[in-house]
Amino acid sequence: MAPTPPCPTARRKPSRSAAPRAVAAAMVTLLSLAACDAPPELREQAAPTGTATPTSTPTPSATPTASDTPDTAPRSPTPDPSATPCASGPTGDRVTALLRGHARVLPRDVRVTVRKGPLCAEDWQYTVLAVTGHEELQAVTRGKPAALELVTAGTDVCSAEVRAAGPPGIRALACDGVPGA
Repeated sequence: MAPTPPCPTARRKPSRSAAPRAVAAAMVTLLSLAACDAPPELREQAAPTGTATPTSTPTPSATPTASDTPDTAPRSPTPDPSATPCASGPTGDRVTALLRGHARVLPRDVRVTVRKGPLCAEDWQYTVLAVTGHEELQAVTRGKPAALELVTAGTDVCSAEVRAAGPPGIRALACDGVPGA
């Protein structure tokens, strides 16, 4: 019997350098991050503040005395940074009805009690509900009691709409504080 010929060795393709792949991966990463930007609330805080450069030499002025007239210019009212109990806003039952009805957030067979609110700031409301057998539910609504609109509901209601358009009192409750506190 004739000896079997040796197996031909498989030829390997020349190995490619890992450098082009690393460069491509770096480019993909950089391009995907190029569109990222800080959220609006951080951009406003990070805005550079310029320092004033005096254009002339300051001259000494008289020291004000108690007889000087006080500034009587009218000041614009600042918005109330807190949400307060709604005097003419929706009731807790109205918010619950919205969540059970058109919004379909709550099933009809669960027991719901209002734990906090509704608290109002401008025409927005914040309500915390205890739902039997489930986690506490927060709801942010806006509008008049007869035409109440659901902005968001859940265990975390700090949505983009609340952050961007909500009044400071509602943002503080929905985004800054302990949920439901």
